[in-house]
Amino acid sequence: MLYLAVKALVSGIIVAAVSEIARRSPAGGALLASLPLVSVLGMIWLWRDTHDPVRMASHVGATFWYVLPSLPMFLVIPLLLRAGVGFAPALVAGCVLTMVLYLAMVVVLARFGITL
Repeated sequence: MLYLAVKALVSGIIVAAVSEIARRSPAGGALLASLPLVSVLGMIWLWRDTHDPVRMASHVGATFWYVLPSLPMFLVIPLLLRAGVGFAPALVAGCVLTMVLYLAMVVVLARFGITL
């Protein structure tokens, strides 16, 4: 139980740091947010829990494929905000777009024999 609490605390500190840095410097917060810290932490926690290279390779490979369809969200949200759309609708639109692109990625990759 303590291990789970430590994982949650470390992960939460990163999210809090991003929001605090972004209040002072949007570019600085964006830089920290863009680092694959969550992915690296996830890999560390998974490795510590399993020591399974096959599972780790599968996790890291799937992470690569899932990052690609998430990238357009970071273009759509600022575009909508600059067009006067409110934050909540812009965020929802970006998330919906990402979910649709995730589904499309899974379907397309399956045609090439890649399963996530």
